[in-house]
Amino acid sequence: MHIDNSDSTVGVELIEGGPETLAACRARDVLMSLALPIAEVWAQVQRPNPGVRRPAAKARRLLGEPGRRYRGRDEGNMITVSTVGRQSRGYVAAMSDTSLLGRTVRLVQLSVDHAEALFPSASDPEVWRWMPRPRPGSLIETREMISQMLADRARRCFAVERLTDKAVIGSTSLYEFDLAQGRAEIGATWFDRACWGGPYNAESKLLLLAHAFDDLGLARIALRTDNLNVRSQQAMTRLGLVHEGTLRSHMVRQDGTRRDSLYYSVLVEEWPSLREKLVARVAAKFTV
Repeated sequence: MHIDNSDSTVGVELIEGGPETLAACRARDVLMSLALPIAEVWAQVQRPNPGVRRPAAKARRLLGEPGRRYRGRDEGNMITVSTVGRQSRGYVAAMSDTSLLGRTVRLVQLSVDHAEALFPSASDPEVWRWMPRPRPGSLIETREMISQMLADRARRCFAVERLTDKAVIGSTSLYEFDLAQGRAEIGATWFDRACWGGPYNAESKLLLLAHAFDDLGLARIALRTDNLNVRSQQAMTRLGLVHEGTLRSHMVRQDGTRRDSLYYSVLVEEWPSLREKLVARVAAKFTV
């Protein structure tokens, strides 16, 4: 993690073509790292959808054609192809094909191997209070839950690793992912109770939103919460997310009652303002 006032760049040269920009390399790394076959990604970005702002043209331009290979070329004090510097007005998060790196946390691709580290927080009734998914009661159930999450092809799941001690302190996901429509949701987020009030949740949101808007070129990110979860609603309102409405009797809670789901969203044109608020929140809570 470092602070810088200039974008990191790297020369990229197609094996079968001319010079391309860092964005081309980044788009390939990002799109090919999604849990989708490249042919399916290509089909999504080619699918016509008049009248809807979507990243298809940009993704198609940056992605190139399926099967084409690329290599990076070091340009002095630059970074490698596999790690990309992302500039967010003084905040730079490094992204590789497997992780998103911030000041206090690293988001790494979730795997069943994380079950043992995540079980204590996932089995905590207070941590799991507002989660619609049944709370795992054993390590085996935690592994099964993670396997189900990973099987969802419209979801990209992360484990949250604290940088100071490499401990896995929680999980978060991009889900309902639709590249053709340029949208996704952030959710399935939980943290060990000892980490509440720290910078970890805010920075995780910052990294996911930067990944969605800056790397994937999405137009919209949504978040939803239980109508009884006032704390979550207040937090999203403070950040400036727009409350779009309520889906009545939307889901069944763990106790069998039905919940209303409040939907909030941020659009790509609103992202700079939200980014500044998240950067400030992380900085305020960050301690060495």
